[in-house]
Amino acid sequence: MKKLTHLDEDGHPRMVNVGEKPNTNRVAVAEGVVRMSAPALARIADGTVSKGDVFSIARLAGIQGAKRTADLIPLCHPLPIDGVEVDVTPFADQCLVRIQATVRTHWRTGVEMEALMAVNAAALTIYDMVKSIDRGMSIDGVRLLEKRGGRSGTWKAK
Repeated sequence: MKKLTHLDEDGHPRMVNVGEKPNTNRVAVAEGVVRMSAPALARIADGTVSKGDVFSIARLAGIQGAKRTADLIPLCHPLPIDGVEVDVTPFADQCLVRIQATVRTHWRTGVEMEALMAVNAAALTIYDMVKSIDRGMSIDGVRLLEKRGGRSGTWKAK
């Protein structure tokens, strides 16, 4: 059985020591969708949501979420983020918005959690801004699509 890295010999939680690991370029890409009613998506597209430009605010929330990941995930290392891109794409025919986040760093540990947090923060922001129009929205399919760098190299979702 593989050793659990976030537990010490006595089974207590610990933050993994990455001090001896070399800095390498690392990238993670995550995605998720917000499903909503056609009228809600139309209001976003028309720019008539009372809280403002939904997609711009969601992008900002995603960037902020990536930057604050270590504040919310207990054993996550705070790390220097070199870049965050959050793409928000509506699909009117499917009544959904796709969010994709790409996070980059040159450091000792990966940015998978930061990419996932960016997607979640953007999705929750869309929900918050549009909930007065459609409380039945759902946030679905949040997942890692790809990670590059580090000892384990490249991984891509099937």
